Amino acid sequence: MTTVAADTAATVTTRTEPKTAARTRRFRATPVRIVAPVVVFVLVMGGWYFASHYLIAEESRFLLPGPDEVITEGLLDSAVRAEILSALGSTVLVALSGLLIAMALGVGFAVVMSQARWAEYSLYPYAVILQTIPILAVVPLFGFWFGYEFGSRVIVCVMVSLFPVVTNTLFGLKSVAPAEHDLFTLHGATRLQRLLKLQLPTALPAMISGFKISGGMAIIGSIVADFFFRQGEPGIGRMIDVYRQRLATEELLTALLLSSLAGLILFWVFDFLAVRVEQAHGRRRGH
Repeated sequence: MTTVAADTAATVTTRTEPKTAARTRRFRATPVRIVAPVVVFVLVMGGWYFASHYLIAEESRFLLPGPDEVITEGLLDSAVRAEILSALGSTVLVALSGLLIAMALGVGFAVVMSQARWAEYSLYPYAVILQTIPILAVVPLFGFWFGYEFGSRVIVCVMVSLFPVVTNTLFGLKSVAPAEHDLFTLHGATRLQRLLKLQLPTALPAMISGFKISGGMAIIGSIVADFFFRQGEPGIGRMIDVYRQRLATEELLTALLLSSLAGLILFWVFDFLAVRVEQAHGRRRGH
């Protein structure tokens, strides 16, 4: 009897150790994850420099200045850098405000729709309609209705970033295995207990995936709002339009690159959270 138990324990240990090791390797920062993006970055910069200095005539080079000129006249110029970073800070503040509101509303709507089929049938079509409305057509209307200040820019960000949160959260809430629902029913769990202890923990990875998508869309929505709402503190969208009118390509490319970097950092933050949640989820299931 003891021998059988020992063999069984050894078999379970042998089966679980490779899974744990594989999970650890998956989350470890391997050299290829660092080297590969650096190599691609160097190739892109080299191609950009070659196209600017050898493929474009010198009198037309202002249309695509080289990366060295963008760094010199955009990033290293203290006046330009301060101007762009100030505008970018305003844009990021608006995007984060809209994203937080979209996260709260999206999760709330998804929870309501997951609890009653009639609620899903009633609300989900309007979430789809909200996603399909052309944002450039409704942004001027928001200015007429709510003014051209901070609030209207936040509303635009909420509008463009809400749908991914709703869709991914609802998918996660509905992806609980039937056997787990049956177990909670067997123990007489209430609807609230089932939601808090089963559905929301299971839906958390899908929710964070929705947050990652909505983060980049919130940055885009804030920039679009900047193009139309020209009152209040200037954002990066207004500065991009100013540089476009001046044909200041170096400053324009600097603003675009820093805007992309802000969205990328936001994506990395949620990606880091997703990794931690998946690790915790795997440990919980392992136990």
